[in-house]
Amino acid sequence: MTRARQPLRAGLAVVGLLGVLGLVSGCGQNTGPTSAPTVPVTDGAALPRSSEPADLDPADFTTEIDNRYWPMEPGTRWVYRETDEQGEELRVVVTVTSETREVANGVTARIVRDTVTQGGEVIEDTFDWYAQDSAGTIWYLGEETAEFEDGRVASREGSFEAGADGALAGVIMPGDPDVGMAYRQEYLEGEAEDNGEVLSLDEQAEVPAGHFDQALLTKDTITIEPDVLEYKLYAPGVGPVLVLGVSGGGGREVVEVGTVPADVARAAGSTPLGESYD
Repeated sequence: MTRARQPLRAGLAVVGLLGVLGLVSGCGQNTGPTSAPTVPVTDGAALPRSSEPADLDPADFTTEIDNRYWPMEPGTRWVYRETDEQGEELRVVVTVTSETREVANGVTARIVRDTVTQGGEVIEDTFDWYAQDSAGTIWYLGEETAEFEDGRVASREGSFEAGADGALAGVIMPGDPDVGMAYRQEYLEGEAEDNGEVLSLDEQAEVPAGHFDQALLTKDTITIEPDVLEYKLYAPGVGPVLVLGVSGGGGREVVEVGTVPADVARAAGSTPLGESYD
């Protein structure tokens, strides 16, 4: 689930969530999905789980991502607020860059940059790779990530690329989501085994950036970390607005959504990790 971090502070308002969560039993447990034969997924009818092979045709994908629950127009920027376990505030800036990359499985992906700072110092910086198929489903194709200490790279753990070393692409948002849909978000055996499930299409969230209605709610788990559980809300036309780390995970709330100039969007996708691009 793309780097679970420390839980957000208490007091985030999520309206209508309790009724949905009441339907979810065994919050601390993860019953990972079972495998099945390879299935075509470009019609949006079947989404892969666990290590199921997915029959992806690179020609069926685009870097123009317009899924209503997470549109990724180049230049779009989300600013989030997080806190660490000591209560220190983190700033997270997610920028849809104008740059693309062909990953190992042949699909060309949009580069989205996720930069975490604490007290103005970069502590984590990541290039995430996304593409959308003809059914409108957003696929997660890997990431290049770096964690920093004292201005130097301390770890690149978590990096993976679909089609390389056994890593498989996963689904971040179905093209036509419905309650009960379950899917893998990423897969690299023993390293990245994240799952998502759609719980509701009619939630509300109150965050610093505003009040959002008709939000989609997902339950996110990690097969190899059964004590981790997150709930995420995606607002139509906006994208992720709130992450709740219910058990063992992290969280974030959106503070601001806007756009950056074309040159900044371009620089965000080409400036080396850890270096300023704005």
